[in-house]
Amino acid sequence: REAEAFKEQGNAYYAKKDYNEAFNYYTKAIDTCPNNASYYGNRAATLMMLGKFREALEDAQQSVRLDDSFVRGHLREGKCHLSLGNAMAASRCFQRVLELDHKNTQAQQELKNAATVLEYEKIAEVDFEKRDFRKVVFCMDRALEFAPACHRFKILKAECLALLGRYPEAQSVASDILRMDSTNADALYVRGLCLYYEDCIEKAVQFFVQALRMAPDHEKACLACRNAKALKAKKEDGNKAFKKGNYKLAYELYTEALAIDPNNIKTNAKLYCNRGTVNSKLRKLEEAIEDCTKAVQLDDTYIKAYLRRAQCYMDTEQYEDAVRDYEKVYQTEKTKEHKQLLKNAQVELKKSKRKDYYKILGVNKNASEDEIKKAYRKRALMHHPDRHSGASAEVQKEEEKKFKEVGEAFTILSDPKKKARYDSGQDLEEDGLNMGEFDPNNIFKAFFSGPGGFSFEASGPGNFFFQFG
Repeated sequence: REAEAFKEQGNAYYAKKDYNEAFNYYTKAIDTCPNNASYYGNRAATLMMLGKFREALEDAQQSVRLDDSFVRGHLREGKCHLSLGNAMAASRCFQRVLELDHKNTQAQQELKNAATVLEYEKIAEVDFEKRDFRKVVFCMDRALEFAPACHRFKILKAECLALLGRYPEAQSVASDILRMDSTNADALYVRGLCLYYEDCIEKAVQFFVQALRMAPDHEKACLACRNAKALKAKKEDGNKAFKKGNYKLAYELYTEALAIDPNNIKTNAKLYCNRGTVNSKLRKLEEAIEDCTKAVQLDDTYIKAYLRRAQCYMDTEQYEDAVRDYEKVYQTEKTKEHKQLLKNAQVELKKSKRKDYYKILGVNKNASEDEIKKAYRKRALMHHPDRHSGASAEVQKEEEKKFKEVGEAFTILSDPKKKARYDSGQDLEEDGLNMGEFDPNNIFKAFFSGPGGFSFEASGPGNFFFQFG
């Protein structure tokens, strides 16, 4: 009678949804009469409402041990198994209910739910092998609707979220589990995996080591720990070689590091950028561009890789590509430095679309006034139309064009003011120089006339001689 009184009080609190008090009174009833199946069944129901499915499972199992015909006991045991993700055990419990009561609609529905969970598990296993991690996350979300307390499903979902680069979500799931079970090796592994993929390798190793303390045979944690240590060591060795100016060795070490784990996107992006820097030092600019491109393909927010590639584009005179990269950088980080880099690239692009007067004269951009004069003298004589009077009309036209360009080049580069404007990419028309009305013969005559000069005279088709003054 005393035990029944405790049970009735427990029922009253259960009806009020005060499950903690209900638990206390059901416990008193069990302590008073420990062989009553219904008391364990009631306490199991209370623990389920409190989300304590493992403790609830123990009570439900005890209830059916005391009374194998206790239908609600079998139902609750099945629900606990299902909530914890053990769909096979749940199915056996629901089948036992149907043996006792073949019309039990709740058992029929729960049996279908267990079958659904088993199907999602099966699909997820196949998709994980295929590396279709989005599909696995979908399957685990559906399975968790029926098995909300299953750590195994949550861990698999968290691992796939990490592999998809959704690190905050993965961290959140793993942290929730660790709050309930700080020794969960799988959750520790996932925390480490997120840090590893975010290029926080030292912290990641700490979590992997902790996971291996909890479960020394944890294969994934063991592999990840080995990869993390190897990656860290190779990257650091590469950095040391680079700082010492041993670029060939640095290149080899970065290449070896890139082969360790293709899935570590952030670290590999940095390694590609580092190797690109090495290639730029070795003046292998196209290879440097290729490495930087791989870096931004892995991480399209990696500013350093865009800057490195843009500089290589500048060095190879691919100014349109350089402008595109600097625009990307400036849109992301609007600093004075980035603005100036973009402006410089735009100026060089503008200059590249005009005639290259230095190239026309065959001198470099730092040529002296005397070198420019000598170059003009040589090129003007080489392309003077009279020299090619016996050539075909097509050749005469081409040489006349080159002669004019040589005159243009000399006019600009021999005038300090015009040269400065040309070098800075400004419009020369503002100085009143209209190349459409330009007469190269006037420059030629002015250059070669006067004391110490000489004239160019032709004597018959294709023949010429110089007459010195």
